[in-house]
Amino acid sequence: MEKIILLIVILILLTGCSGVYNLNVFILPDDIGFFALIEELDTPEKICQYMADNFTYEQHDYPLTPYQVYIIQKGDCDDFSEFSIWIANYHGYETYQILMLYPKPIYPVDTWHAITVYKEYNYLTVSENQWYWDWVIFEDFKSIMNIFNGWTKYIVYDYDMNIVETGYNN
Repeated sequence: MEKIILLIVILILLTGCSGVYNLNVFILPDDIGFFALIEELDTPEKICQYMADNFTYEQHDYPLTPYQVYIIQKGDCDDFSEFSIWIANYHGYETYQILMLYPKPIYPVDTWHAITVYKEYNYLTVSENQWYWDWVIFEDFKSIMNIFNGWTKYIVYDYDMNIVETGYNN
C-alpha cells in the first residue's frame, strides 16, 4: 500500500505538459485492477509477456496513456513502449525509449518506430512492441541499433524525455 501512495504522490508532483512521449504527464487512475497489475508486472519479462498475451497491435495517430492501452488492449509501438517503460520505471528499472527513423523508400512516408530499453544489472535488454528479447543483451545503444536494418536516424530518450544519444546511419 505504501508503494501505491508513494506512486500517486510522485505522479502528482511530476505532472506537467511537455511532449508526446513524456510519461510525466500520465495521471494514475483510481482503478484497483490497474494497481494490482502494476504490482504484478515487476520485471521487463513479465511486462512484455502480459502485453503479448493481452494486447493487439493497432496503429494510432495519437499517443495513448499506459492506462488507455490497458483498457482497450490495443496499441502501436509508441503505446507499447510507453506502457512498458512506465511500469518498469515504477519498479525501479532504468528505462529508455529509442525512436528510429525509417525513410520513404521503405515506407510510403518517413516513419518512426519506438522500442524500449531496460538497464538490467550492467547491461541493456530490449523489447519491441510486445516482445521481450531475452536471447540477447547489449552493452550500449549503438549495438542495439546494429541489429535493425534500414533506419537513417535514431534518438535515445531517458524516462524524463532527455535526449541521451543520437545516431545516424549513412
